[in-house]
Amino acid sequence: MPGYSELYDRWRSNRLGYWEAEASSIDWDAPWGAVFGEQSGPYGRWFPGARLNTSANCLDRHVGAGAGERPALVWDSAMTGEQITFTYRQLRDRVAKLAGALAAEGVRRGDRVVIYMPMVPEAAVAMLACARLGAVHSVVFGGFAATELAARIDATRPRVVVAASCGLEPGRVVAYKPILDAALDLASHAPSACFTLQRPQLVADLEPGRDHDLLAVERAARPHDPVSVAATDPLYILHTSGTTGNPKGIVRDNGGHAVALAASIPTIFGLRPGDVFWAASDVGWVVGHSYIVYAPLLAGLTTIMYEGKPVGTPDASAFWEVVSRHRVNVLFTAPTAIRAIRREDPGLAQRAGRDLTTLQAVFLAGERCDPATATWLQERLDIPVIDNWWQTETGWPITARFRGLGLTPFKPGSGGRPGPGYEVCAIDDDGTELPSGSSGNLALRLPLPPGCAPTLWNDDEGYAEAYLDAFPGWYRTGDGGHVDADGDVWVLGRTDDVINVAGHRFSTGAIEEVLAVHPDVAECAVIGTADALKGELPLGLVVLKASAADRDHDDVTRELVELVRARVGAVASFRTALVVAQLPKTRSGKILRRTLRQLADGEQVQVPPTIEDPAVVDRLRAVLARSASGHG
Repeated sequence: MPGYSELYDRWRSNRLGYWEAEASSIDWDAPWGAVFGEQSGPYGRWFPGARLNTSANCLDRHVGAGAGERPALVWDSAMTGEQITFTYRQLRDRVAKLAGALAAEGVRRGDRVVIYMPMVPEAAVAMLACARLGAVHSVVFGGFAATELAARIDATRPRVVVAASCGLEPGRVVAYKPILDAALDLASHAPSACFTLQRPQLVADLEPGRDHDLLAVERAARPHDPVSVAATDPLYILHTSGTTGNPKGIVRDNGGHAVALAASIPTIFGLRPGDVFWAASDVGWVVGHSYIVYAPLLAGLTTIMYEGKPVGTPDASAFWEVVSRHRVNVLFTAPTAIRAIRREDPGLAQRAGRDLTTLQAVFLAGERCDPATATWLQERLDIPVIDNWWQTETGWPITARFRGLGLTPFKPGSGGRPGPGYEVCAIDDDGTELPSGSSGNLALRLPLPPGCAPTLWNDDEGYAEAYLDAFPGWYRTGDGGHVDADGDVWVLGRTDDVINVAGHRFSTGAIEEVLAVHPDVAECAVIGTADALKGELPLGLVVLKASAADRDHDDVTRELVELVRARVGAVASFRTALVVAQLPKTRSGKILRRTLRQLADGEQVQVPPTIEDPAVVDRLRAVLARSASGHG
């Protein structure tokens, strides 16, 4: 395979020809009329006129090529102690049967199906069964509140809901069926049927006539053949987490999505058919869609689905146990997970006795990875640690260090270089391109490559307003940062995380970088708080490592203030750092900075539905109140 620069230059010299060549890795039922139709949708559509089936490309294609007995999906549950392996043939057969059951309930091409499930293999089976029918799945993170689930039911108007009776968390069982029932009472739309996976940990009561046992209807169904759909037909709708405003229904198409994800596996991740890939995420998030389910199966890999936590199930050895047990080649997780492991096991002593010789690289995404965490992990594992930057909207990495093309240099804190299909620039607020090293709004030159969201669900105008109108000719990522002289992209945080201190603009991400260097800090967040004199002042919130639990908090905060003063300068006016037990995060690990800003400014806070532990908001409110009154 060519090196990174050669492949990127190949794309730049023939942007449509590059993707036409990549499309040869997918089985098509009918060819496209044009590689790119620039007149369709808010910015254009990929492979108009072509037809395919994504589920068949994930499963039937490999079975037909003689790889039917290769492991496709391995479910490993730390919560139940079970491990189950499905071959490509077994997974294809289950998907075909569930597709038949959905079809028997009237699900047809273009119909929507809401999936509300924990990390169980039936979640992936349901997604692939929808794709097999040409139906559009909308996965809602398991455990979301009834109001949020009802809103997504009304937004997508599903013919069927596929759910589970419960989810499992350390020390508790979360009943899903009562939440679903409440959501259906709240929603104005009523699906014709609900399929429920009855988990033995909590068997749900089913409503006669509407509710059906998922495994029973699957067993009774006739297998359904793949339905050919247009490349531009929607494959799924995924609502954004809501950390940056109202949730938006991101649409992913079939054709461009299959081409882009299949291309990303050998280039970005450096994997080949038969390799073992583990994305330690959840199917409710975009990483779970792209890199637990679709990309690994499109590329003929073995994909791991894990029901558990990085720590606490049972301890900080959990990830290394999964890697060892299943001979994982590449691990893809969030920096938050690594920071949690580091906090509990700073020397990685708990990996002892686990065979990690198959592990070739660790990829980190979902939030910006601070340099200290990336360096710590790479030094201890002695394998590449690769940050990559992307969004729900793009569906696959914008930037990375390309393992399959010869790794670009390790620059802790950098998201790496753009992949073929992406041209990244920092632009000012007027849309003018900035020179290398200058920070601004990170934007992607249009058109976006295959795999990126072509629009929002039933809202082309909203898509243009959210992403395209601010900078004509560009896609506005909403992230701020710069591109250095080598072409590496540095993402410093959301553009609304830039604070203005007496006329000086500072990235909160840059200050967080400094705080993370302190040897006692496990994780941190910096926010801007209102100040009558200077407009805004930075406030640092830090969680200490377990090894520093006995340290005097005043000593730590004094050291942090001095550290920022030395590395950023007195002009940043960083004077306040608070030690807290926990930061508010979404279930995917993103810190809820908007919530933190509202708390710090004494505003009324509506607890986001995506938050992992709602009680942390009340605890933080008390800490911030004591700080403001001078008592803590």
